[in-house]
Amino acid sequence: MTAVPTPYADWTDPYWRDTALGWVGDRLGRHGRRIVGPVEPRVRPWSLVWRVPTDAGDAWFKANNPGTRHEAALLDALARLAPGRVLDPIAVDAERGWSLLPDGGRSLRDALAGDRDVLTRWERVLPEYADLQRTVAPRAGELLALGVPDHRPEALPELFEALLDDQESLLLGAADGLDVEAYGRLRAHRDTFAEQCRRLADSGVAPSVQHDDLHDGNVFVGDDGHRFFDWGDASVAHPFGTLLVTLNSVAHALDLPAGDPTLARLRDAYLEPWSDRHDRAALREASRLAVRVTRVSRALSWRRALVTRDPARAQYASAVPGWLTELFEPDPV
Repeated sequence: MTAVPTPYADWTDPYWRDTALGWVGDRLGRHGRRIVGPVEPRVRPWSLVWRVPTDAGDAWFKANNPGTRHEAALLDALARLAPGRVLDPIAVDAERGWSLLPDGGRSLRDALAGDRDVLTRWERVLPEYADLQRTVAPRAGELLALGVPDHRPEALPELFEALLDDQESLLLGAADGLDVEAYGRLRAHRDTFAEQCRRLADSGVAPSVQHDDLHDGNVFVGDDGHRFFDWGDASVAHPFGTLLVTLNSVAHALDLPAGDPTLARLRDAYLEPWSDRHDRAALREASRLAVRVTRVSRALSWRRALVTRDPARAQYASAVPGWLTELFEPDPV
């Protein structure tokens, strides 16, 4: 397992809890709000989330582990760079990886419950998300300076090499990890992967923030559009890599096979904003490459998320080798 960086926060420690609760109460107080009941926790190895009842409605506190700590600074930056596309934080402590957010309302998942026209809804969501990425792209360097991971195509081959050397994270030889044959196949794939990354880097589409886990549970629905949240897996990368999780999640929800025309329809809706400067066929080819190489990005995101001493990490550790084996599976479109 990757070494746990310091400082390390033990969320079960009463001193940590009291310190965090004091911070939440102070920041709410600066906005004329006060806590009116006990917080309700949700704990995962990569983050702790509290629902905080206040006299002006719920607020949400999130503490990231060391591997996902960049989310707090990213939230603050996105609220400034792409206003209206994310929730405006009530407060952020980037150094500690803490963020305090207002309630976002209904999620897209809730909105889609019983909605027969799922595709039309996603066709509205995806261009809005693309607009966020296009807006942020000129400031990608600022995000890197804040500690957002660098998954740009030119960086991925070296990251892939280093990941293959981390045999503990790959669970090499374990029942839920890579066997020797799969590991050898991945090592033999390095040159092909590097060539795919080179072609993607040459696509002419600028890197931007890439959510890396954009599904219907990570989108809020509002009267004035959609807001995107839960950026702990995000990186600076080729923007089209977003389609990997989004199309997979839609395919799963609607029980669609890989290559279904429905998924191509959503891909094209997402790509349309870039057609003002790029040929549509070239955009589709770039999206195919991005979806393929982003499987490595997903494995890297999971490895970062599991940088923790929490024993519950073992329940999720197979995600790292699992995403690498997806390199040899069919593309969604």
